[in-house]
Amino acid sequence: MPPRHVITFHDNFHHQMKTNAAIAIASVAAVAQAATYTPTNIKAPFIEQFDENWESRWKQPASSRFVVKEPEVYPGIDDDKGLVAIQKAAKYAISSTFDEIVNPAGEKPLVVQYEVKLQEGLECGGAYIKLLSEGFGEDSTMTSDTPYTIMFGPDKCGMTNKVHFILRHKNPLTGEVEEKHLDNPPSIKQSKTTALYTLIVNPDNTYEILINNETVKSGSLFKDFTPPVNPLREIDDPHDTKPADWVDEAVIPDPNATKPDDWDENAPKQIRDPNATKPAGWNEDVEAFIPDPSTEKPAEWDDDEDGEFVAPLVPNPDCDLTVGCGKWEAPLIANPNYRGKWHPDMIVNPNFKGPWSPRKIPNPTYFEDKEPSAITPISGVGFEIWTMSRGILFDNIYVGYSKDDAKAFADETYAIKKPIEEKREREALEATVHDPSESEGFEALAFVRKNLIDFVAKFNADPVLAFKERWDVAGVLGAAIAAFLGLLGTLISIIGGTTAATSAAPNAALKGKQVKKDAPETSDKKDEPSAKATATDAGENNVTKRNLIDLSSSTSPTNVVMTISSKKDRELDVEDYLYLLPKGPNVTKSDINYNSNGKSDYNELGFLKRGVDGAFTSEHKEFYHFVREKTKEVGY
Repeated sequence: MPPRHVITFHDNFHHQMKTNAAIAIASVAAVAQAATYTPTNIKAPFIEQFDENWESRWKQPASSRFVVKEPEVYPGIDDDKGLVAIQKAAKYAISSTFDEIVNPAGEKPLVVQYEVKLQEGLECGGAYIKLLSEGFGEDSTMTSDTPYTIMFGPDKCGMTNKVHFILRHKNPLTGEVEEKHLDNPPSIKQSKTTALYTLIVNPDNTYEILINNETVKSGSLFKDFTPPVNPLREIDDPHDTKPADWVDEAVIPDPNATKPDDWDENAPKQIRDPNATKPAGWNEDVEAFIPDPSTEKPAEWDDDEDGEFVAPLVPNPDCDLTVGCGKWEAPLIANPNYRGKWHPDMIVNPNFKGPWSPRKIPNPTYFEDKEPSAITPISGVGFEIWTMSRGILFDNIYVGYSKDDAKAFADETYAIKKPIEEKREREALEATVHDPSESEGFEALAFVRKNLIDFVAKFNADPVLAFKERWDVAGVLGAAIAAFLGLLGTLISIIGGTTAATSAAPNAALKGKQVKKDAPETSDKKDEPSAKATATDAGENNVTKRNLIDLSSSTSPTNVVMTISSKKDRELDVEDYLYLLPKGPNVTKSDINYNSNGKSDYNELGFLKRGVDGAFTSEHKEFYHFVREKTKEVGY
């Protein structure tokens, strides 16, 4: 049975989670009711709801796989179908032409509106619509090169997350068409419920972008695009060149400066420490590396063709048993006399004329379009996308001149399906959270983990909207944080009490330079701690005793087992806590434990180079090499 404080945390966690969910549900003004699809009676130059005979109005190449079907994820209105990209990692292209050309000149605004439902999210790809330029006919097939007047809608991949508004503007002087991209576009609505995207281009040369009937961006067609709609009046003269005597260096080396006589440019940055001395016991007669004695010349080795075979060098095991070996050199230290290469000081250039720039001339291609809202006429719409996500659904497209009609169309469609979808989304999410009496574990944590990415994406785009749309995740996450902080406080109080009780115990000095041979472990822990406490005694003296590590085998030079104990209040020093005891064979990877510093016990065996109590016997030497080989065998 789990501890009482864990059960309390579990129950409180779920209670808090359900309370938050209930509050959020109660805040909804009305519960969405089921609805059935009904065609709209609103008229416009172009309205598409993908009902019967949709294929007669739309054309796509054989390589495109758009289909019309009802949504599979959180459906809204019954029998309401949309255009769906059913495959991921695929290109799509489909288009439909207007019965009449859309030409938003004069006092009429241009209104473009459509729904996007990202049934499996949008990992990498586009979900934008293109308004195709005049000249695209019903016999035409849309491609990536098909001219368009406006591209509008969501696009996301990697760091890209934006709602495009690209205006292809025609230069009245040259006839050249150039793309104008909206600066600082809004982020997409990353949700598996339907999102409504609306673009309004007003006759006063302003624009407005709405997502879910809320304005997210508005501004001027003159000021908010790159490159700007109207070019600069003046440009740099392409034929102007910088005079040969123009001086644009603001500072120069001081021509009167001289290098000091005591400046040594050849002094090295580091030198050997003149105060260092060779450590006692350093053996220069033993090489640090030797040819690997276990390496044999391959049978296919040909000395005539391959040259003389030389075994690879490996660390000399005899060197491991000393302080060091090979030629000794003093360590490098910073050279106090190092100054580096000498450079003269920099001074202000008396001949400096300032930065040069070409003169300005009138822009020969300058024009002023006073009505960029009078865009190139439009003859159709299309979707030409590439996506790594399947299930992207488009529906309820409106292209016309009336803001009121577009709003009324949204009220008939989006406004009805959205609350139904959100209700079904909540129900699906709530179904993943069970009462703690029904199953074990923290299902709420799994729920948060599963949906956290979606919540974070929404939060980055719009924190307020994230809490509105994903109240479920926010509630569970908040409850989890509150419960965790409560549990943390409880644990701190428990640990604090334990520490206080432990600190009152005697803290014996452990001086473990003892070697026990043929002596079994004692279970008597009643003895008073002494200056030379055994590994068994250490358990009572604020010392953590480690499991025995069996490093012996039937082929070992000696049957030994190492028990390492370490104090809690300082770093492990195995030289103080080594005990060699007779033990049976076998060693496994799990037998080699990690100490509190993240190192394996084997990595702490450097003390064997010095021996125990200063005496290094042949038995110690055999044991050391045996440990090296056994730890290699088990992967350390």
